[in-house]
Amino acid sequence: MNPQSSLASPCIALITNHPVGEQMAGPGIRYWEFARVLGRQFRVKLIVPPFVAADSLSQAEDLPAPLHVCTRSQDLREVVEDCDIIVTLGGVLFFYPFLSDMGKFVVSDMYNVSLLEDLQRQADADMSRQLTSHESLLSALRLQLRVSDFFICAGEKQRDYWLGALSALGRVNPYASQLDPTLRHLIDVVPFGLPDKPPQHTRRVLKGVHRAISSDDRVILWGGGIWNWFDAPTLIKAMPLILAERPDVKLFFMGTKPPHRNLVDMKATDQAVALSKELGLYEGHVLFNDWVPYNERQNYLLEADIGVSLHQYHAETRFSFRTRLLDYLWAALPIVSTRGDVLGESLAAKGLAYLVAPGDVNGVAQAILALLNKPTLRADYVARARQVASDYSWESVTRPLVKFCAAPYVAPDKDYRRAMAFSIEERTSWWQLPSKGWRALKLGGLSGFLQQSSEYLRWKIKAGR
Repeated sequence: MNPQSSLASPCIALITNHPVGEQMAGPGIRYWEFARVLGRQFRVKLIVPPFVAADSLSQAEDLPAPLHVCTRSQDLREVVEDCDIIVTLGGVLFFYPFLSDMGKFVVSDMYNVSLLEDLQRQADADMSRQLTSHESLLSALRLQLRVSDFFICAGEKQRDYWLGALSALGRVNPYASQLDPTLRHLIDVVPFGLPDKPPQHTRRVLKGVHRAISSDDRVILWGGGIWNWFDAPTLIKAMPLILAERPDVKLFFMGTKPPHRNLVDMKATDQAVALSKELGLYEGHVLFNDWVPYNERQNYLLEADIGVSLHQYHAETRFSFRTRLLDYLWAALPIVSTRGDVLGESLAAKGLAYLVAPGDVNGVAQAILALLNKPTLRADYVARARQVASDYSWESVTRPLVKFCAAPYVAPDKDYRRAMAFSIEERTSWWQLPSKGWRALKLGGLSGFLQQSSEYLRWKIKAGR
């Protein structure tokens, strides 16, 4: 079997699971940049599927590729029809299983460990809801792992995690090993990236402009959203200790209202606001912003003095890749982060981040004060930060994906797995619904059953099926 393709000029369908345009979170940014880099060599379509389309109303003018916002499954099928390669992530293949049956080369982007994230996202929900969410994600994940020809992930530790999952599903086998004993032909590393050029300050957004921030204040920046698996409370609790020595410090949270509605229900945001009010810091020394447009983020980064990323101690941390740390690096912003995540540990080894123990309020306060008391704080970081940032340029990190798109191939074990009757049908079948309904009734009562039934129907409608 020769799995190599002889496509002269492949067309690539980049199907995101988040809105793209002026307002974007991580997945939207990733596919926006994929489109920009791949578009230099290939024909590219940037595609928003029906379950995201309602949130994709904010479109930027400088599109990196033709944008297709699909409102029906049939729209999605028609847009992808003349493409040769599908690159996608999350539950897209699960929502639209016909994508894996269209005879296209399929690349699954596994940069988010969504199964572990969801354990924290749903931790406060009742057990019925937790199990339903977990099982849906698990089904989507198994489908991805079984139907894709090539996988990309965010780092080497994460790659180990996915190799274990692929092994359990039979994807690490003699066919895969014979093609490439390193298994890079099966799964390789494509982390989040950074622009080639350093950020440029185009207008004032915080110091001397924001109603609560004076021109000579020092600003601590929390870049990105306040997700349930992060630890904003420890930073907020550290603020009184910081203010006791430095009353000129303000803490600014960049995003509380993400562009994708499915992420709006993060309890961590409400808890952070409530805690800041309890401590008498809300809208005085602790400030919450809705969301920062992608092309505006450099202004906030360049006006800040320290970037902070704190997380809780759990499994998700071990395999995560904190993309907000890259933004701090891009802006040569000194970093305070919790120990445990790959990128934070790497930056600390290069002298670009100060690490603290999970939940260490005093440690966070002391690290921030130590940095603020350095008179040449930013200047000391610029040269080292710029050098390290160049390693994460989008052009550099996307090389394995570009290589696959230039010479795509069908996974060599596909025929073998078909012969061995490996099922790729991982969606919730109609015959499973009664047992799921009974469990919802048993664990959550009539209200729990009705709530999950309603959510299931909304999901079916939103998916455009």
